[in-house]
Amino acid sequence: MTLNDTASHVNASMKVLCLGAGAIGAYVGGSLALAGSHVVFLERGGKVNDLRTRGLRLDLTLDERRKTKEVSLIQPSAFAAVSSLDDALRYGPFDLVLFALKSYDAPAALETLKPYADKLPPLLCLSNGLANEALIAEALGKDKVIPGTVTTAVGRRGVGDITLERLRGIGIGKGHPLVTPLFVAFENALLNPRLYDDASAMKWSKLLTNLIANPSSAILDMTAAQILANKKLYKLEVEALRECLAVMKAQGIEAVDLPGTPVRALAFATRLPLWLSKPFLSRAAGAGRGNKMPSFHIDLRSGKRKSEVDYLHGEVVRAGEKFHVPTPVNKMLTETLLALTRGEIPLNEFAHQPEKLFGGRGAGH
Repeated sequence: MTLNDTASHVNASMKVLCLGAGAIGAYVGGSLALAGSHVVFLERGGKVNDLRTRGLRLDLTLDERRKTKEVSLIQPSAFAAVSSLDDALRYGPFDLVLFALKSYDAPAALETLKPYADKLPPLLCLSNGLANEALIAEALGKDKVIPGTVTTAVGRRGVGDITLERLRGIGIGKGHPLVTPLFVAFENALLNPRLYDDASAMKWSKLLTNLIANPSSAILDMTAAQILANKKLYKLEVEALRECLAVMKAQGIEAVDLPGTPVRALAFATRLPLWLSKPFLSRAAGAGRGNKMPSFHIDLRSGKRKSEVDYLHGEVVRAGEKFHVPTPVNKMLTETLLALTRGEIPLNEFAHQPEKLFGGRGAGH
């Protein structure tokens, strides 16, 4: 029996605990709430007060299927917002936990969840990077992990206040008994889910798309469009992608297309001459974000002293070492951005000066 055969027999609503009301949490949790699921947001105290006072504001008008030009307002009475896991569990038992945290916040969050492992349902891990699923399995048990990816672009204006910027979808790895009802609930919520037989291929393919112009934008204080318009920087970006693809090949992992994201075309473009690949690869990479800065840049310039680069480019480097694949570009970008993040290099050391990266002044060179 196929998923389509069983979909009509599955309840499309779920009881969901959402860890945080950031851009992805508010989008996925809010969309599920709009579709009739019962959603509880676990957030920090001040943000909880905002959610309880103002509710959720979802601008989903870009999605023509919704047939509305009105912003979706979800009143505080239609969901719950709490500041402790004990309070959250009073609304249980839950069917699902949405885990869409930054990778650098994942270990601390899992330490908080660990004592409650027997009371928690499976976690759908929508975080970028490759290590989070293993961390969840170690903390809570292998049966508590469902790998996922998000390719839909969402902007955040404030707590629980988001805008759908580009509708793509959500990838979900097969293999868990909850996948069928999860797929139906996400389909009903217009989240464009797609199932994948090979979760590793799904996660590595998402990582590949995350590499492009992310650390270089932060290091150089330049937009992604400016990075890709510079011949030398464009070559550097292609080399970083080629290293990742070589690491994937060494593991027997193939690139797969993600919802709304032609990853195989992106991988193919890296084999073309640079002059030929540039327009094609720029489109495939979503360089149309123009002046919107990538996440690494936002984190660095906000003074967080944290960066996900070690969980993305750093993973490419570690896998390269394990499988004897050279990854010098990813290593240089990782080490340089981490040095900037930690304050070991002045913040503006490389700002608008790409030649410094090529002059051997990046960290580790």
